[in-house]
Amino acid sequence: MDELKREREHGTKLVWVKLRALLIGLWSVWVSGVLLIALSLYATQRLPLSKNRIFSHTSFSDLDTPKITIFTAPAPFTGSSGTKQSLAIRSWLALSPQISVILFSQHHSAASFAKSFGSRALVESDIDFTFLGVPFFHSMVAKSRAFKSDIYVFMDTETILLPDFVLALNYAHNLDDDWLLFASPRDVPNFPFYLDEDRKHWLKDGQRIRIQEVRIESTSKFEICRMVIAWNNGVMPLHHGVLPPFLYGKGVYNHWLINEALSSGLRFVFDASWTISNIALGDSRRQSNCLVKSSNVSDIEKGSWEYDCNSHLAAVYGLSSLHGFNYSAVMKLVKCDGQYLLINATEDSLHTYAYKKKSLWKRHIPNCWRSKTTLACVVRTIKTQNETSGCSLKDGSVHTKTLKLSFSLESLLAITADENKTVVLTVAGYSYKDMLMSWVCRLRRLRITNFLVSSLDYETYQFSVMQGLPVFNDPSAPSNISFNDCHFGTECFQRVTKVKSRLVLKILKLGYNVLLSDVDVYWFKNPLPLLSSFGPATLAAQSDEYNQTRPINLPRRLNSGFYFARSDAPTISAMGKVVRHAATSGLTEQPSFYDTLCGEGGSTRKGDNRCVEPGTNLTVHFLDRNLFPNGAYLGLWERKNVKSACKKQGCLVLHNNWISGRVKKLERQVISGLWDYDITTRMCLV
Repeated sequence: MDELKREREHGTKLVWVKLRALLIGLWSVWVSGVLLIALSLYATQRLPLSKNRIFSHTSFSDLDTPKITIFTAPAPFTGSSGTKQSLAIRSWLALSPQISVILFSQHHSAASFAKSFGSRALVESDIDFTFLGVPFFHSMVAKSRAFKSDIYVFMDTETILLPDFVLALNYAHNLDDDWLLFASPRDVPNFPFYLDEDRKHWLKDGQRIRIQEVRIESTSKFEICRMVIAWNNGVMPLHHGVLPPFLYGKGVYNHWLINEALSSGLRFVFDASWTISNIALGDSRRQSNCLVKSSNVSDIEKGSWEYDCNSHLAAVYGLSSLHGFNYSAVMKLVKCDGQYLLINATEDSLHTYAYKKKSLWKRHIPNCWRSKTTLACVVRTIKTQNETSGCSLKDGSVHTKTLKLSFSLESLLAITADENKTVVLTVAGYSYKDMLMSWVCRLRRLRITNFLVSSLDYETYQFSVMQGLPVFNDPSAPSNISFNDCHFGTECFQRVTKVKSRLVLKILKLGYNVLLSDVDVYWFKNPLPLLSSFGPATLAAQSDEYNQTRPINLPRRLNSGFYFARSDAPTISAMGKVVRHAATSGLTEQPSFYDTLCGEGGSTRKGDNRCVEPGTNLTVHFLDRNLFPNGAYLGLWERKNVKSACKKQGCLVLHNNWISGRVKKLERQVISGLWDYDITTRMCLV
């Protein structure tokens, strides 16, 4: 019995030992869990709450840097301008191997300039430029979509970037939705630093310096005119509507875009001026994105019309007026104590915000951030939000001004003529403005820049100025003409055509050769090399004869809508006769050309394709119709594929004539595919 009792007591003890061990184990697990929870709670107070809220510098250190493409348009690479641009671009490429640079330029030295930076800098010239070589901002933005990138950045070419640029874009890249940010630079006219050859270290007087010293040097006031603007490659557009044809570097387009993005509400828009160190070198007005309130506005550049154009476009396009835009109301991205904060600095009390799916969630500042240093940092940000310098927006009255180029005909000729002193001249009224632009776009595609536009009315002139065309008003042009009805056979058409021969004569007398081309002539190739091969005292003109078996120089078959005239004595004298004959004629100028140069009834014809004007000995050469077909020859316009048929035949140009009415002419050209202009976006088609 005693032995049985002892076994029972021993078993009970074993059970209690095991139970105590189990309880101790459970206690240890519970204590460990509590400690882990406490540590987790502590960590959540010290680390970012989520990627939608606030990021520290270390929170994305393990993430891949997004691919960033910077787009800009450099000035001519000469003197201090070239040095500043070179330093700026070197600073961009030094930040990350994921950064590439696209230079929009037609300048002949752009390729060698880009080559000096290696394979990550490229030149893009296939966009719309003005006749002075200034690119259109809307065309730059449209072209940027052809480059695969996570983030698109547009900025001035004389702006230095420091490493916090990439850190801020990393933060933005991890936001939940599509966004657009902007950052105003610090204006530093005298920048004493430069990069070493390897783009790894900043130097001053040959000595390495810390990046903090460079940043301290740039603590001057913000200059809102040359801001950096960036957006992610997302689903949503930047804004509602279309981007007007702003001229790059000539004022207001960045501010317009920010304002439209805010008004549209399609993207989260915030100001990163306090987290991105970008330093504007030199004169802030050189490629200013503002209009300076000054009596010396016209002295900014000779081309002050460019600033007026942009101001005009900003005033008449968009959801809201640019005037009175308040930057203080925009969310600010700041970095304090290693943490990125989105703040609304207009409120009396300070809050952080978390951005999630197009909504801002207000959050009181966590206790761990209520440190004196954090609050002092944020207070400094609020205090400096209105510290801007350099320029401000003009009032909205400028759009009421008459837009006018500051160039005479003589100066336009000097700017646009090629090395042989040859210009391509066209004449257009407002009802043909779209056909004019299609014609211009085609010439741009062919890299032909030596053209001039003569406007027949004020509306065409202003339209052409805003499109950056080398345009002039002809004081001898008839007034009070309805251009909607000004087509072949009308009295209006007869009066307008006589303007062209007078202009050609005027330009010939100024010493320039002229290729006169109507806007309804489609160019497949550049015809100037062939036309220039005709010797002196020769006028080469298109034939209007459509019958394949008849001579092409029959009476009244000289087409005055496409011809090449040299600036020599015989041609000038013969053209004077044409102008005088047309002035007394009740017909268009075309019969005057033939009757004067070939004699009435073709009395001075030579062979099947020439005439000789006896008084001046000027030879008129009728151009080969297979190369220069008119609108009725071979039924080309009726072919199923007009472009293919013409290319197969070897056409240099194709005239859209022998059709009655502007609307029918326009429809025929658009339907055929021989159209190069997007009326909606005001851009040349790619």
